[in-house]
Amino acid sequence: MSGEPVKPGGAAPAPAEADGHAVPATAGRPTDGADGADGHVAPGPPRPAAARRHSRPPLALARLAAEDAASRWPLGRIIGAGMLALGLVVLAAIIAGALALHDLSASRAKVVAKIDPAAFRGSQLYADMLNQETGVRGYLLSGQRSFLAPYTTGVAGQARDVRALRPLLAGLPGAQRDLSTALSQLAAWRTGYAEPAIRIVAATGKPLPGANIAAGKTAFNGVRGPLAALQRDLAAQRSLAVSQLNSSAAVLDSIGITSAVALLVVIIALGLGLRTAAISPLTRLAGDARRVAGGEFGHEVDPSGPREVHTLAVDVNRMRQRILMELSAVQAANVALEARALELERSNAELEQFAYVASHDLQEPLRKVASFCQLLQRRYIGQLDARADQYIEFAVDGAKRMQALIDDLLAFSRVGRIEREAALVSCASALSQARVNLASEIRKSGAVIETTELPLVRAEFSLLTSLFQNLISNAIKFHGESPPVVKVSATRQDDGFWQFSVADNGIGIEPEYADRIFVIFQRLHDRNTYAGTGIGLAMCRKIVEHYGGRIWLDTGFQDGARFCFTLPVTPADDEEPSYD
Repeated sequence: MSGEPVKPGGAAPAPAEADGHAVPATAGRPTDGADGADGHVAPGPPRPAAARRHSRPPLALARLAAEDAASRWPLGRIIGAGMLALGLVVLAAIIAGALALHDLSASRAKVVAKIDPAAFRGSQLYADMLNQETGVRGYLLSGQRSFLAPYTTGVAGQARDVRALRPLLAGLPGAQRDLSTALSQLAAWRTGYAEPAIRIVAATGKPLPGANIAAGKTAFNGVRGPLAALQRDLAAQRSLAVSQLNSSAAVLDSIGITSAVALLVVIIALGLGLRTAAISPLTRLAGDARRVAGGEFGHEVDPSGPREVHTLAVDVNRMRQRILMELSAVQAANVALEARALELERSNAELEQFAYVASHDLQEPLRKVASFCQLLQRRYIGQLDARADQYIEFAVDGAKRMQALIDDLLAFSRVGRIEREAALVSCASALSQARVNLASEIRKSGAVIETTELPLVRAEFSLLTSLFQNLISNAIKFHGESPPVVKVSATRQDDGFWQFSVADNGIGIEPEYADRIFVIFQRLHDRNTYAGTGIGLAMCRKIVEHYGGRIWLDTGFQDGARFCFTLPVTPADDEEPSYD
């Protein structure tokens, strides 16, 4: 099998022998007679005599490799043969089990749905016939009409039992004969004795003599014989059906056990065959691949096993050679990437430091400019013309806005810059502090702050206060015609986070600005309409992301604006909440 083309700067693939095993080249020089990347013999020093005796032309090696690959069964054929054998055994077991189960079901249905109900109805019929005889005898002895009630009930029950019994005796000619005989004998007893005797007693109102009673009892005994025969026939049929049911159950058990044993044997044979034909070569290939993955790129992989595994081993060898060629390039790229990451980290640190230092160092000169502008305004207001007063007002306002902007930028740069150990913080306490900080704005706007029970989270009290303060301040600032109503709530989610919601009844925010509002210095309104620096929501996002959460605008909320953010759930412990 020919190898891959040799790339500049890379190692040449190892030559292949006739049996598909790779033969490593001699270190530092090519091996004489080995197949090159293009199928030609690579030049080199002469081989020993033994090696020359065993060398073969490239065409012969290719032919032997092709014959070796063709003689190997593909893994799909091996698995297919095993699955076919397993499927045949399972199919045979299913067919045999289905037949046995059908027999079992038929036998059970015969017992449960036919013979047992027939036996029950036969017993009921026997009882109804006895009630007729008992009722007639009691009426004839007493002459009282009430004693005839069992007879009337027995006649009605007999008709009901016979209607139910006839379909159940289908296919049982002996039982049908016994039933017909019993009914004939009972009809003869009823027409020849019971009904005439009842009419006599009804006409005379007196009991019959004992001799007539005895004659009627003797006549009724002819009914008992066929009924007893019917019961015996049904009992015999039930015994036969139960025997068939037990036999079917035993056959089903035998089929199940035999199928299980055969299936187990086939599975064991299939497992052993797969282990020998596929798993063992794969295990050896995995071991060779692990050695290559562990850094032994000079280790040759031994191709063996099914056709796919053999091909895979050859491909692993080719991959190993490609790795050798590309490893140096990857290492160089990693070095450059690490240097780039270090440079980026240093640049980010310098940018944060610059923002902090710039905003901090600008405080003093800006404070001086603002104070002197205010001093000019207080001292010379009204002494100059109106345009001068306006210019001074512009300078004072610009200094104040610049000071607010620098204060906000300084606060923004401090978020996450000073690492402090997070402690349990009461969100309710942080919200209360934010309300205290915004007391003047709340009083002027007539705002109402509504809140539900808020949890404890692990954070810094000052940052959490700033988060609530910025969101509530936005809600108050962008209120509508009615006084602002701000609702703060928190619910626990299944992903281990608290989801907070700060909703208001203000002018709202269009959905297309849902991402833009969290970018620093981004404003949706001009400065004259709504004051601000455009840093508040950016600071909120930085605080929330600093603690592993996220913040977003609920674009589905229609009655104003609703901001949602998440913070991790704090495991229950005995720590006291922090208020610093």
